[in-house]
Amino acid sequence: MFSSNMKKLLTALAISSAVLVSPVTSNAADKGASSVEEGKKLAFSRSKGNCLACHMAGDGAMPGNIGPALIAMKLRYPDKQKLFDKIWGTPEAQNVPNSMMPPFGQNGILTDAEISKIVDYIYTL
Repeated sequence: MFSSNMKKLLTALAISSAVLVSPVTSNAADKGASSVEEGKKLAFSRSKGNCLACHMAGDGAMPGNIGPALIAMKLRYPDKQKLFDKIWGTPEAQNVPNSMMPPFGQNGILTDAEISKIVDYIYTL
């Protein structure tokens, strides 16, 4: 596979190439909607979340089939924090043997705020 230095280089390139601009919203409902939209953009972004590389998710084009489809997420993860932990990469949440999913937060690929937005989006699926 990739050497450790190559992984670090690819992670640094992915992080440095993405810029996220948050819109200014006027009320809590708008903030919730914008969080979901920003989460979708992050999840579908090839340089950030890149969920579509492995998962079918919503109306995403050209999804992968390595990971499970992201459907019925509220039923699969009734505790939203557990979904956050799974994406972040806490050791307790990494309970799938031989999973190829990187620990996005632990490896610095995504910030906690970005993961929260992705969770907000995924929870709508």
